[in-house]
Amino acid sequence: MKNLLLIIFVAVSFQLLAQKKISFKASDGLEVTADLYMLNSSDSPFIILFHQARWSRGEYLEIAPKLNELGFNCIAIDQRSGGEVNKVVNETHKRAENQKLGTKYVDAEVDINSAIDYVKKNYSKSSKLIIWGSSYSSALVLKIGGDRNDVDAILSFAPGEYFEDMGKPSNYVQQSAENILVPVFITSMKSEKPNWWGIYEAIPSIGKDYFIPETDGQHGSRALWKKFPEHKNYWKAVEAFLKRL
Repeated sequence: MKNLLLIIFVAVSFQLLAQKKISFKASDGLEVTADLYMLNSSDSPFIILFHQARWSRGEYLEIAPKLNELGFNCIAIDQRSGGEVNKVVNETHKRAENQKLGTKYVDAEVDINSAIDYVKKNYSKSSKLIIWGSSYSSALVLKIGGDRNDVDAILSFAPGEYFEDMGKPSNYVQQSAENILVPVFITSMKSEKPNWWGIYEAIPSIGKDYFIPETDGQHGSRALWKKFPEHKNYWKAVEAFLKRL
């Protein structure tokens, strides 16, 4: 019993050491908060994790350690469009409100672009860089991935054309997705497939793939949380995609 408790203590302590809260400046000067999960060598592939609407980097408290186990380093970002989840407050969102900056979905594009620039400069100079989004940010990673063309893969959990009521065209994501040449993985709830199928079909990459659960499933990256019955099937699909990179 003592040995088991010691193993658990060491494992938890090691993970706490791997998770470190940091911050960096977005291109417009706003300070962005993030959790850095550096458990593997510096040349390991690196994943940037973006959360869904009204949430925070806390969406990835359970997911990032699993990705560490799979051999990836990660950083989970607080975008300025967000709130709180898993008792983790979105600090970037609070700063944006205090500074009277926009906090709509489209306003978070600057945070995503800035996070990519920050990680490329500081952590992934010689490794593959993967961007991963959830709900509104899953749409933005597809758009930005197509616009930039300097990331190595994209994972998108429940994307859609979410931005028309914010002044963007109805094909805002799709028109950029048409330029994606890197591997892409898309998944969602079963009922959400029509939201993104047109985007998926527009992606020319031969390395694209998708997963639809047989049951209802879950919206966004939370589909991977252990509390949901379908999480193993989602993880199986995600791991298969990551292994092919």
